[in-house]
Amino acid sequence: MKIKKILFVLFCSLAIQNTIYSQNDSIVKAKVLDDGSQDAEKFYNSGITNFANKNFSGAINDFNQAIALKPDFERAYYNRGATKFEMKDYNGAITDFDKALTISQTADSYFSRAQSKYALGNKDGAITDYSKTVELKADYAQAYYYRGGIKFENSEYKEAIDDFTKAIAIKPDYAYAYNDRGSAKRQMDDIKGAISDYNKALVANSEMAFTYNNLASAKRKQGDFKGAISDYTEAINQKKDYYVAYNNRGSAKLDNGDYQGAIDDFSKAIQLKADYAFAFNNRAVAKYKLKDYKGSIDDCSKAIQLNSTYGYAYLNRGIAKEMLRDNAGACSDWKKSADLGVESAKNYTGDCR
Repeated sequence: MKIKKILFVLFCSLAIQNTIYSQNDSIVKAKVLDDGSQDAEKFYNSGITNFANKNFSGAINDFNQAIALKPDFERAYYNRGATKFEMKDYNGAITDFDKALTISQTADSYFSRAQSKYALGNKDGAITDYSKTVELKADYAQAYYYRGGIKFENSEYKEAIDDFTKAIAIKPDYAYAYNDRGSAKRQMDDIKGAISDYNKALVANSEMAFTYNNLASAKRKQGDFKGAISDYTEAINQKKDYYVAYNNRGSAKLDNGDYQGAIDDFSKAIQLKADYAFAFNNRAVAKYKLKDYKGSIDDCSKAIQLNSTYGYAYLNRGIAKEMLRDNAGACSDWKKSADLGVESAKNYTGDCR
């Protein structure tokens, strides 16, 4: 009876960037006007300077003063909203973007409000605002990209690919969009297309560790274990604490028959993230391959301690227990695995009483 090999390998990074930038024309020249707006512009410009220097409380105070002097100052509302966003006051940011939109319907305000809604978990509201953004400004690549990101999260992979493709058409060097389109293609089992997009992402920006990780996982799915190991290694070279890449490289080494090398990588992943249940389970698989059944049981037990609903760890522990002639313990673990929804566990429970 062979141990069930379960390896955590899928890691798709959408690289959502929760950053709102002030509008391109946000630094304005003071104008001498009879309505007192000259002072409003001065406060506004001071707010922009404070925002750039990350003095957010000072920026808020300046924008408040500008708005008090000029109640219809759309850019002041917008940038006060942007400042509140940076302070993680997302509801306050939405209120300011709402006010800016009552004064002037701009793509930037819709986009920034979408970002705020997304930060609050309101995906539907964010999609509505991203869509309004591109209605007003058809070449707003970021709006397509982020809308595609939400569709990806919703498992609407074809629709996500369409949005990432639109973002790329506008911005041909959009590395994140290539990466995420590749991940969507991978979800649809278009591995060749995924690899192509990951490579394009790296042409646009070669310093994206998560893209090397994703490329490696696609190669591993193709059976190119040596290529996968090479790309996981590059991901680790770029990000020394990349525990996911260590775990995934260990998985590729395991596939390639390098069991001790796999154990070394899983151990490094655990060193970097002590509660990484996947790595404990995977190290158990490698130890089983080396006939270290007690070590395999210990690692499965640790995975279960970290995640009591980890069905595959119960399955693997049961198989290792059987090798040590603990049939009662094996049957108990297999039954627990089956109860947790692991269909393959039922193949082992037939002889259990």
